[in-house]
Amino acid sequence: MKVGFIGLGVMGKRMAQNILKNDYSMIVFDVDENVVQEFVDQGAEKASSPAEAAATADVVLTSLPNDSIVKKVILGESGVLEGAKENTVLIDLSSIPPKAIREVADQATKQGVEVIDAPVSGGAAGAEKGTLTVMVGGKSDVVDQARPVLNCICNKIFHVGDVGAGDTLKLVNNLMLGANMLIASEAMALGTKAGLDPDVLFEVISESSGRSYALEAKYPKFISQGNFDPGFSIDLEYKDLELAISTAKDMNMPLIMGNLTQQLYEAARCEGLGDRDISAMINMYEKWTGTKVRKDDEK
Repeated sequence: MKVGFIGLGVMGKRMAQNILKNDYSMIVFDVDENVVQEFVDQGAEKASSPAEAAATADVVLTSLPNDSIVKKVILGESGVLEGAKENTVLIDLSSIPPKAIREVADQATKQGVEVIDAPVSGGAAGAEKGTLTVMVGGKSDVVDQARPVLNCICNKIFHVGDVGAGDTLKLVNNLMLGANMLIASEAMALGTKAGLDPDVLFEVISESSGRSYALEAKYPKFISQGNFDPGFSIDLEYKDLELAISTAKDMNMPLIMGNLTQQLYEAARCEGLGDRDISAMINMYEKWTGTKVRKDDEK
């Protein structure tokens, strides 16, 4: 089986490397020639366009920043569908609106190309280790075809419904992640401002009913160390919150907490924190409270 991989950014590069390590023949495309050359040096072929990447591949994976780029790369001139042969399986790993991937799937089906949406959770660390969680939408038989490749990048695959269901679940998940990161930051700032040791706060809450993934993943290695290198950036979380909000609008559903959460992430972006890990939301609360949520105030 030959794999085409398009989009070698922070996540895509790491996922593609794990697939390549599993001895798949691979052809890659990215606008960054330097990262493409890295893969060529590791034995991959170089494609001059998405169409060329798809032309000889049995499975094509895309990992791209947003829906407009996904549609351009797949549906546009020299795009995937221009080169893909019948029965090619297209796996989109991006996080985009469900209606966007359904539009792509509608066009692809007319050419005999099968599409599944497979957004991932686990951040850059999970992508590097191959321990991501993948939320897949698509036909059961097509998902089964894709499993061997997806198993190279993850340790959990959830088939959650038809095309678009994976992206829907991802935006719901990241809505909760964004809000949980906020309340964890706010609560830790409150406790620290009130005189509690932040390490003690973390230890006790992690064993109590207030515990959350956001706190447990982001306090020890990020907040307590004063290290806010992404991970998963505030800009990306803001984008995913927009996906949730726009999807809710399409269904005429109010998303009160979602909108408030997005506004606070917008405030963080205005503070220049957009390229920092989402744990840097704590920096706003530290500024507002005049305290540091870590034992060494000089960090």
